[in-house]
Amino acid sequence: METFKFQLGEDEIILETGKMAKQANGSVLARCGGSAVMATVCCGSEPKEGLDYVPLSVDYNERYYAAGKIPGGFLKRESRPKDKEILVSRLIDRPMRPLFYKDFGREIQVVPMTVSTDQEHTPDVLGMIAAFAAVMISDIPFNGPVAAVRVASIKGEYIINPTFAQIEEGELDIIVAASNDGICMVEGGANEVSEEMMLGAIQAAEKTLADLCDFLADMAAKCGKEKLPLVEKTIKLEKWDVMYAEAFPQMETAVFMDGKFERRDAIRAIKKAMLAKYEADIPEEQIRLVGDLFEELERVIIRKSIIEKNVRCDKRASDKIRDISCEIDMLDRAHGSALFTRGETQSLGVTTLGSVQDEQIMDDIDGDRRANFMLHYNFPPYSVGETGRLGTGRREIGHGHLAQRAIEGVLPSKEEFPYTIRVVSEILESNGSSSQATICSGSLSLLDAGVPLKRPVAGIAMGLIKEGDDFAVLSDILGEEDHMGDMDFKVAGSEEGITAFQMDIKIPGISIEIMKKALSQALEGRLHILKIMNETISEPSSEVSEFAPSVTSFKVDVDKIGLLIGPGGKNIKGMAEKSGAKINIDEDGTVNVFCREKKGTDMAEAMIRGMIEEPEVGTLYKAVVKRIMDFGAFMEFLPGKEGLCHISKISAERVNNVSDVLKEGQEVEVRLIEVDRMGRINLSVVDALDKNWKSKSGGMNRR
Repeated sequence: METFKFQLGEDEIILETGKMAKQANGSVLARCGGSAVMATVCCGSEPKEGLDYVPLSVDYNERYYAAGKIPGGFLKRESRPKDKEILVSRLIDRPMRPLFYKDFGREIQVVPMTVSTDQEHTPDVLGMIAAFAAVMISDIPFNGPVAAVRVASIKGEYIINPTFAQIEEGELDIIVAASNDGICMVEGGANEVSEEMMLGAIQAAEKTLADLCDFLADMAAKCGKEKLPLVEKTIKLEKWDVMYAEAFPQMETAVFMDGKFERRDAIRAIKKAMLAKYEADIPEEQIRLVGDLFEELERVIIRKSIIEKNVRCDKRASDKIRDISCEIDMLDRAHGSALFTRGETQSLGVTTLGSVQDEQIMDDIDGDRRANFMLHYNFPPYSVGETGRLGTGRREIGHGHLAQRAIEGVLPSKEEFPYTIRVVSEILESNGSSSQATICSGSLSLLDAGVPLKRPVAGIAMGLIKEGDDFAVLSDILGEEDHMGDMDFKVAGSEEGITAFQMDIKIPGISIEIMKKALSQALEGRLHILKIMNETISEPSSEVSEFAPSVTSFKVDVDKIGLLIGPGGKNIKGMAEKSGAKINIDEDGTVNVFCREKKGTDMAEAMIRGMIEEPEVGTLYKAVVKRIMDFGAFMEFLPGKEGLCHISKISAERVNNVSDVLKEGQEVEVRLIEVDRMGRINLSVVDALDKNWKSKSGGMNRR
């Protein structure tokens, strides 16, 4: 076994190899404090024919035993990946993918697994470092090194490799990955921070990333395996040069046609004509390479036009944003809805309000948690005019998480707005930037639902075309620009600052200068989008929808919680059953009451307040006759509290028989006239009629 140590912020990272999972192409156990992640990498035994992409899969998983827990549920074992595991898998995948060689041709699988967690040191970045190290020392060809680090900001001070507590305290949480060529991945969230603060966090990570890259390269040099050979592409399209020259002028026209489908159909027509003309001269095994030819033509034309002429395929300049339209109140019964359209990308955002009992319960190695805000992103195949499988994949989970992070920064507290909130984004059309359209439609629908956001938020996707030292940053990228370009940098936020960001690139790395330019241009674009959104709705609706549940929230003394709940939950269940409301009582005495109708909420609140209210001498109460005795009647004047109305206090006239005047279940108004020294409560119907009544007894005035 070989051990390597690296100082990362305030903690030491220990990488071990050669002891565990030795049959994998590469394996590393990474430790930091009491947290540990084991990462392995394996590849297929033989190259696959015809692959023009990197067949990489990353499957991060967390074992419950890492936190000393047994999984919940019936099966009691880990099963399908949780959202968190999918998100970390994507985090690890994105910086590595551009650094694998397409010519390797074999399937590659990276499996990082959290085997220990101390609830202090985050396992996600530790898993990234372990995965990168495992690939570096393996025999799989890899254009590394690449490294990752987390940066938090607390009161303007940047902290490298922060703990869970520091992340929670800070106003910025960002993960930065870099290779020797520059920054290659950024992801994080923030509480409306400035572009300068975000850029500062990236710059704060640069020195550590450079040192960590050197450390991983040194580790690979000392214990790495000899790399496997790449596959030489022996097949070349014989008519490539002839077809390329003939198709180029036709493609220049097709690429710049208006509309995604018009461009697609024109390119298909040219390709079909070329095949008809030259198919007889092309060997059968080379026919598939014609697609590569036309993709290369499209790529060259798009990139050259942007760099040399500042003209994109839809004829926009690099900093221009597509036409935008916004509508709200689209669905009659939904609590809030909005339609956001930007060019050929369209998102229907729908907000639903629920009770505390609708919160999402999360059970993982980080502990049991509840979330009162959820955002779900749906990308059906019809949004791009295709057929396909409906369902939630990794992409949907990743895009939804980014949009959720963007909106979370402007949500009200639970005390201000005690609803559980769910936003669903239905992507109805897509030609680039659908996750950012989700942020816009989600923000609009929340305002339409009456959710008091601090400020509206919007998102924009930035692209990059880089040729040598020349580059162009693109605002609001199309699908073609995402596919043919070098960067997808999503930035979301309000007028006050950034709330979420995510950057992926297809080249080894980019400079801080490019990032600075992208952030500046993104700010201009975001403010432009927010201005248009604010013309539709800029403040929350004055009231929530009539179809949303009625809610009230108030505090009670902590020592009254037991009384409200009652033995075996008898009291709270009884109040819920009578009122039809859902009642939730927190440990701090916060009571949340939800009901489909306001009268149910009001009834439940009155019952709760009545149960905890202390009887007060001189106060008038609506009382219900419970039991009739020879000497008077026992009446319930507050929930669970009874008093005696003596026969002499039932009527101003003489009463010989109580049952002649009162019946069980009858409601009468009474005044509490005395609480004697033994705590017995005396009520009076007669004194309830006396507006000038004053206590004449020596009883206690109790509260």
